[in-house]
Amino acid sequence: MEVREIMSSPVVTIGPDATLAAAVDSMLDNRIGSIVVLDDGLSGIVTESDVLTTLAADESSFSELSVEDVMSTDLVTTTSTVSVTNALRTMQAEEVKRLPIRGGRKPLGIVTLTDIAWHLPDRLRERPGLSTRRQGRRRDGR
Repeated sequence: MEVREIMSSPVVTIGPDATLAAAVDSMLDNRIGSIVVLDDGLSGIVTESDVLTTLAADESSFSELSVEDVMSTDLVTTTSTVSVTNALRTMQAEEVKRLPIRGGRKPLGIVTLTDIAWHLPDRLRERPGLSTRRQGRRRDGR
């Protein structure tokens, strides 16, 4: 299975000059744990961890910060044709929970550990002798 089969698309993005509060609002509105930063191409990512770490460090300056002040710029990315297994290996090796999917100057999508976890039972079911039980609903409502 390739990443393109499970990635979320389109990607929610924001500019580096936007306020951190605007980034948080967008993340909450879209029910996502990160937002990709675009400025003449893929330039960074702001995660819920980045937001919480910033808030814990200095709550008083939170409203004055821009996305650029908080974003991670050392992005780990992949392509849409990489296997899900290799994407997971990259995430583990790089200690990241999200991989933006490159597609020219703009991201094609994003894949998260949660996306992989939701699709793992499907993969296990394809292997003879293994059975899985799912509790709850998948993100796609099934």
